[in-house]
Amino acid sequence: MISTNYTSQEKRSRGCALQTLSRIPECVLAHVIMPQIKTALFIFFSLIFHFGLSAEPYQKVKVGIDQLMEHNGISMLQGKRIGLITNHTAINSQHVATVDVLKANAKRKGYTLIALFAPEHGITGAAYADANIAESKDADNIPIYSLHGKTKRPTAEMLKNINMLIFDIQDIGTRSYTYISTLFYAMEEAAKHNIAFVVLDRPNPINGRTIDGPMLEEKWRSMLGYINVPYCHGMTIGELASFFNSEYKIGCKLEVIPMKGWKRNMTFQDTGLTWIPTSPYIPEPSTPFFYPTTGILGELKLVNIGIGYTLPFKLVGAPWINAIQFAAQLNALKFPGVHFDPFYYKPMYGRFAKEQCQGVLIVITNPKTYKPVSTQYLILGVLKSMYPKNFQESVEAIRKHKETLCKLNGTEEIYRLLIDEKYIIWKLCAVHEKERATFAELRKKYLIESYGS
Repeated sequence: MISTNYTSQEKRSRGCALQTLSRIPECVLAHVIMPQIKTALFIFFSLIFHFGLSAEPYQKVKVGIDQLMEHNGISMLQGKRIGLITNHTAINSQHVATVDVLKANAKRKGYTLIALFAPEHGITGAAYADANIAESKDADNIPIYSLHGKTKRPTAEMLKNINMLIFDIQDIGTRSYTYISTLFYAMEEAAKHNIAFVVLDRPNPINGRTIDGPMLEEKWRSMLGYINVPYCHGMTIGELASFFNSEYKIGCKLEVIPMKGWKRNMTFQDTGLTWIPTSPYIPEPSTPFFYPTTGILGELKLVNIGIGYTLPFKLVGAPWINAIQFAAQLNALKFPGVHFDPFYYKPMYGRFAKEQCQGVLIVITNPKTYKPVSTQYLILGVLKSMYPKNFQESVEAIRKHKETLCKLNGTEEIYRLLIDEKYIIWKLCAVHEKERATFAELRKKYLIESYGS
């Protein structure tokens, strides 16, 4: 379907097409040229102007692998025996996988790709969360090592003969997503074994400005959160690597290859790049906004959050919720950048499978002002106020999952407020408020200058 939302320039182009047709004598149009041909000519001229003369070329952001290959950065690979930490999300702006790019240039540029390392969900991204993935080999007989499951760090045996590790994986901008923990673990091992480490940078799909949610206390450090940054940190993987290397005194020989054309105010949709689902429940470029909005809520087993339906993380529903009343209460608090639409659905599996649910569809109206984690606290607070009996019934599940919840949140304070306090929205939002402000200042020295402030 051709869009009918035309710019003024496109309207002028369509006008030119009409003027061209108007020069044909009316008698010819009426009696010689059939109406269908007139319509075809109009569409023909419109398409020429719309897609040819009037359209400006759309420039994609160039990610780290593009920059490595295009700007002589590849010279740093000469003579190297490389281990690549990657998965299916690592493609260049021409849709070619990073592993294939490196293979294609290896002989000509004088380096060798000798091992592949995969994060959670495996090298293809098809495995479910926490699945144990066996060691294997690719089509060119290169070993593939899993860094999730029993072995979460590259071992000395895996790193044997490697003198450079390259990391290229698309992250989603949230602390609890394990891909960045895999990055940090690998950096620590590279430092121990004096191995050079290269991070090929990619966009933070939320944007590079949104800072929201609690910090990480040392007690709760794990693969679900390994460095002390807010739940939504507003940094790219390259910036996080620099932050980690310096603030945690890792001291690995780190090189970050920045992107070209990416700016801090961009969402992933603004980049012109193709979104590859980073894991089974992150199917769309907008989903990273919703993962930190409902992911922890889903751990409470209180409601369905769209897992088992077609909108993972974008819904909050249960058989006992009244959709109209719930949406009204949420909207009444006028949180920035978000609206809640009443929604009715039946999950195919998961929480409340095959049961008719009511709830809300979360609609982001302004991604620049939207606060994902704070919005999650809004939802939790309204659920506790409107449905105290149902919330209380979930307390046992909350207690049972305390350790996981504290690791995800990065603090025990969120757990305490959920259990002990009656009115929780603003108290939850205020957790680590001063620490977030301190982080916002600290992170400035690690932000890549070309991305803006």
